[in-house]
Amino acid sequence: MNSLLPAASGLDPIEAIATNRDDAVLAVITGVEGPSYRAVGAAMAIWADGSRLGALSSGCIEADLALHAAQVLATGKPKTLRYGRGSPFIDIQLPCGGGLDILLLPRPDRRVFLELTKRRAARQLCTIGIDIYSGALTLLDDGTTGLIGSKFVVQFAPKVRFLVFGKGPEACTFSALVQSIGYPNLLLSPDKETLEIGAASGCDVQHLRQPEFPADLITDQWTAIVLFFHDHEWEPPILFGALGGPAFYVGAQGSARARDVRLLELEAMGVARDDLARVHGPVGLIRSARDPATLSVSVLAEVLDIATSVPSTGADRSGWD
Repeated sequence: MNSLLPAASGLDPIEAIATNRDDAVLAVITGVEGPSYRAVGAAMAIWADGSRLGALSSGCIEADLALHAAQVLATGKPKTLRYGRGSPFIDIQLPCGGGLDILLLPRPDRRVFLELTKRRAARQLCTIGIDIYSGALTLLDDGTTGLIGSKFVVQFAPKVRFLVFGKGPEACTFSALVQSIGYPNLLLSPDKETLEIGAASGCDVQHLRQPEFPADLITDQWTAIVLFFHDHEWEPPILFGALGGPAFYVGAQGSARARDVRLLELEAMGVARDDLARVHGPVGLIRSARDPATLSVSVLAEVLDIATSVPSTGADRSGWD
């Protein structure tokens, strides 16, 4: 098979192994000592021809992992390697100065990976267990990422999904940004040109015919909702519906004055004080960002910063992508 690149393939290691019949090895970090480029649970896929998807370092160990992957494919037995601090491979240094334990799992059970892929596509929280000696895979009801005896457990939370409401360059630029990084997203706008630009960037789009949160639009605790309107009268009805769901982030573009007016209108609509406190605005880590690109990066940084501090989002997990 041809070498796979994450941006080009659109897959993560699990999906890639599950959907490709070529012999493959899953390499997964089972232990970290000190600083590390990737977290426990991070993984990459390596095929028999040396093709790789994903990375476990900044480029220090991937070529060596490919050599060991060929060996475990030949033996059919899992193998754990140590890199960096305490490693027997003294010629391979990790710039961060830490240590990594990496499990190589030859020919993982594709049936388990297919079911895991299905559950993840349905945005379900799911967990997998790997026997580090036999390589057996099991789907578990729950569990946190880490090594428990002879079993390594990885919990998967869905990726953060962005629902972007608005029109104009800010909505278009932000949607294109999250799409380019690989986050699932939906752009909703009353403006035809905004929808056309979003679709050209590869985003899913939906025509917003009136100022309301669509009744059939499902959110979960891994959802971020961001509004980019200059016509602020669109905001209160949409925010009212957004606050009725479990989205971990709800925010709207605009000045501090626009925020205050927005909150007063929501209060008049009967929104509880605790829910009013959930509305972010002005949005973004960079205050007074005045161009669409800077604002988009600023808002994305704020959302992901909040996601890493909210356990339910799983945003600080490895994700195997």
